[in-house]
Amino acid sequence: MNLQQLYKVELHQHLDCSLSYEVVTAIDPTVTHEASLRDYIAPSKCTNLADFLTRAVKGFALMQTKAQLRLVVHDLFKQLAADNTLYAEIRFAPLQHLDKGLTPYEVVDAVEKATADAVKGTGIEARLILCTLRHFTEEQSLETVKLVEQFKDTYVAGFDIAGNEAGYTIDAHISAFKYAKEHNIFCTAHAGEAKGPESVWETLKHFGPSRIGHGVRSIEDEKLVAHLRTNNIHLEICPTCNVQINIYETFRDHSIDKLYRSGVSLSINTDARTITNTNLNLEYQRLEKEFGWTAADFYACNVNALKAAFIPEALKAKLLKKLHYNYKTVSNI
Repeated sequence: MNLQQLYKVELHQHLDCSLSYEVVTAIDPTVTHEASLRDYIAPSKCTNLADFLTRAVKGFALMQTKAQLRLVVHDLFKQLAADNTLYAEIRFAPLQHLDKGLTPYEVVDAVEKATADAVKGTGIEARLILCTLRHFTEEQSLETVKLVEQFKDTYVAGFDIAGNEAGYTIDAHISAFKYAKEHNIFCTAHAGEAKGPESVWETLKHFGPSRIGHGVRSIEDEKLVAHLRTNNIHLEICPTCNVQINIYETFRDHSIDKLYRSGVSLSINTDARTITNTNLNLEYQRLEKEFGWTAADFYACNVNALKAAFIPEALKAKLLKKLHYNYKTVSNI
């Protein structure tokens, strides 16, 4: 099976954690290859999520001007093209890019315009998700979700909360998700990664997202798995990253296959291409090797991903048709 030729859908990747060495040196020519391996890529095993996230700081530092943001967006689309990506959702936290004087609105505007250009240039359909972070204040979360509303009907399509859920409560962010619900804004939320199934339960109860970022520890609670399946809550799973932050000892130990076989809607994602040193082709190869996944399994996950995507139904139908034709042509499913 030629995995590279298969169309892929990715719903969970962080723009600021997905800088190639090429774009890093274009922005800062003093960064050596040795330094990039040390500072931008995490070891194959981190202590935990907090340890993993320390590598993200370097990416933020190189994304503080409109020109830098544009370069990083176009760089990511090159990586998406190499994966044969049909549709992608790209997330970032606008308030992390203000160090050189940009306003939050200017940050989002720069990324949105670059995305629009990249979509036209590559033919890869994409949308943007704006993130608040667990350590942000209530005011910062509200500011972020209101940016999503300001950019309605552009490539900005949804709202997310990221960061280390083990280190912070949800209290400061309930009002932002309430605002999102009142304004019909698509929502996802990181949970069930640094903490267990209880974090998924509280996220569903207080934030009400249609998707969960990661959510892999849901497997530890049979009632939660049943709830996800019954209510069609989609899990954005990032297998290699989960192993890297030490949720699982090895890829073979990951819960993705059990969740998939249990009927939970899920997708395959990279999360942080640079820090994890991965891409979608590699993720597919590992799933094929460790769990015997076939083209039919990848197709099913990509169908689920498109159905859960933050896009209009007409565009979903168009992309589902393209996906089906590709898999029928490449793998005869």
